[in-house]
Amino acid sequence: MSQDSKLYTTRSLILTAIAAIAGSVLVLEVTGKIDHSGNKENLPIAEFTAIQVAPGESFNMSSKASELHARCENGYLAIAADIDPSYLGVLVDYKNRGVRCSRPSPTGPSALPAPENPGQRDQSDD
Repeated sequence: MSQDSKLYTTRSLILTAIAAIAGSVLVLEVTGKIDHSGNKENLPIAEFTAIQVAPGESFNMSSKASELHARCENGYLAIAADIDPSYLGVLVDYKNRGVRCSRPSPTGPSALPAPENPGQRDQSDD
């Protein structure tokens, strides 16, 4: 096939595809079919993957540190940005349950029953 018999050039086909995509997005935006969430509180900040670390086994991860750090907020692990202090999110599992900062002690104060009369001394000690 010779060059003269081509009906459309490659450039015109590419420009037509770009115009069709831009037009489709514009029409969807104008008709309200594209939803822009105004509530930013419950949006996922990032996805994380846990790497199981077994004793004596090595694991692979990037040598470059992320721009996030973890800190404890009200007993739960929160992820915060290094550059923006307002960028903070609590880490949750797949059922939306918070990940605790530390494991509660089975013999800690919350596990022990409260004394009946905390303000009184035991009379048998005298």
